[in-house]
Amino acid sequence: MEHLLQLFVYLPLLAFFISLFVNGKKEKPLANIAIVSIGIHSAILLIITTLWIINKCTTIDYKHLILYKSAKFEFFINFYFDKTTAVFALVGSLVSLSVTIFSKYYMHRDEGYKRFFNTLLFFYLGYNFVIFSGNFETLFIGWEILGITSFLLISFYRDRYLPVKNGLKVISLYRLGDVCLIVAMWMAHHIFHKNITFHELQTAGFLTALLVEHPTYIQTMCLLIVVAVSIKSAQLPFSSWLARAMEGPTVSSAIFYGSLSVHLGIFLLIRTTPLWENNVIIKSILIFIGLSTSIIASSIASVQSSVKTQIAYSSITQIGIMFMEVALGFHVLALIHFAGNAFLRTYQLLVSPSVLGYLIHDMVFSFVPTQQASENTFLAKIKNTIFLLNIREWNIDMYLYKVLWNPFKWIGNSFNFLDKTASLIFVVLLYFIGFINLFTTKLIPESIVLLLDIFYAILAFIFIVKAFTERKNAIRAWLYIITSQLLIALAISMNEHIDFMHIAMYLSGILVAAIIGLICLLKIKAIDNDISLNYFHGYAQERKGIAAIFLLCCLALLGFPFTPTFIGIDLLFTYIHTHETILIISIALGFILIEIAVLRIYARIFLGQHKKAYHPIAYRSS
Repeated sequence: MEHLLQLFVYLPLLAFFISLFVNGKKEKPLANIAIVSIGIHSAILLIITTLWIINKCTTIDYKHLILYKSAKFEFFINFYFDKTTAVFALVGSLVSLSVTIFSKYYMHRDEGYKRFFNTLLFFYLGYNFVIFSGNFETLFIGWEILGITSFLLISFYRDRYLPVKNGLKVISLYRLGDVCLIVAMWMAHHIFHKNITFHELQTAGFLTALLVEHPTYIQTMCLLIVVAVSIKSAQLPFSSWLARAMEGPTVSSAIFYGSLSVHLGIFLLIRTTPLWENNVIIKSILIFIGLSTSIIASSIASVQSSVKTQIAYSSITQIGIMFMEVALGFHVLALIHFAGNAFLRTYQLLVSPSVLGYLIHDMVFSFVPTQQASENTFLAKIKNTIFLLNIREWNIDMYLYKVLWNPFKWIGNSFNFLDKTASLIFVVLLYFIGFINLFTTKLIPESIVLLLDIFYAILAFIFIVKAFTERKNAIRAWLYIITSQLLIALAISMNEHIDFMHIAMYLSGILVAAIIGLICLLKIKAIDNDISLNYFHGYAQERKGIAAIFLLCCLALLGFPFTPTFIGIDLLFTYIHTHETILIISIALGFILIEIAVLRIYARIFLGQHKKAYHPIAYRSS
């Protein structure tokens, strides 16, 4: 039966590829492909789950495919099936099927009908990769797919300002969680000295010696996982992104942020429970996050004027309670709670347009203003203060912006001298000195060589920050990003045991994407010699082909799982030792900013309102 688990990934993948070749004007075939594929998926899942229950719920661990193998590293796809998988998969398939059938009619005659169903099937592929994953690497493939589909669905109405802006806000926080997960995987490689599976984590006695031998590393790894799941499930202090994500179509909000994607933090917590179940600090942090989020999110939800925002914060409240349930060991209760919350929020979001219509009708004909006398007591002032804080969502957005992004903008603006040609020539010379030193060891004194990896990693980080803050020229920002990737490869190549085949694997997808992406930007510049990042250009309306190609280049540059770079990133991280703190921090910070910088270029050039007046001006919000 374990061989059938691969069907849950291949079916949505096949449906996604078929949908790409369907004419966008033919709505019925597009919708039917999605409905039939998810329906077959659900039927097979019900059969396999029934057989699994008959076989006394025996856990299935299936090593499916080895993508890369070396003497010290093995990258493989692993599938896993237990009660957690069964619950998340069944709920996911039923919710997805319901929303897909609803979308067939809800999205009728929408300009992006095909784009919506393509993205929906791609999302379903990513969700199944996460749910059926048997190791961190397989889970991360799905995690990355869910991140990019979130961005695409939030900015679905791409000719409007706010959907695109909020899409970038959400993906910036997602990226922070992604990199926390990457660093946690890096620590796992050094702790376990292999690609660990979730089945091994569940094995009795497997972690006993390691918890004694590496207590600090495992606790740090757990803290990184806590940050990643808090961001994914919109827990404090990262709660504000969920309301911003509601800018997409109501149906995508229902499946993504009401039911499935937002609960994946709970899934990962249950999967990694053996790592922290005996750690009082981690359990206390989870309970504190869940409790504080539930209290604050419920108070915010009670005063919001937008029904989508109310539902978003209500969902966050319930997920906070699930955090506490998982931390206290009530996993079955958390799974039941997840199923109930997922179905309820999906229903609420799907009927919200109709409910709003009824309420507006009732308000017009039956509105009676409440008569309340103003109070001037101390308790009234406290109550009003809390009310205003809830209206402003406790200023979470503002504080996140100041703490997370303002420091990087300040750093980027401090290195404006790199814009000058002389500075760039100097950097090129430094790069070639380091490159030559890889093959001629006597060129640089050994005392300096020991610090070169840190120097090039910090230099790579500076170039990424420069791309992040660049406003004048998209081509210059793109070149900064390419330079940073070359510097990262050089920094890790300073390791004396490096396999240069791994460097080539890392750079293969990046260099091809960099060249094609540069050609796309040059073609856009040739239109009216304007490639500024100060405003949106909206070229996706007129240059859909170039926009699609450039988006693929952006994803390849980021190491999305369709190029060798995805495996190359994992391989390069294995060469960074646990004592090289500055090196890992510099590269990790760089990886956080690079996705934001790359997608910002895509958004500014191809999305948003078109700059030419002959295109209709869309509303700011959807």
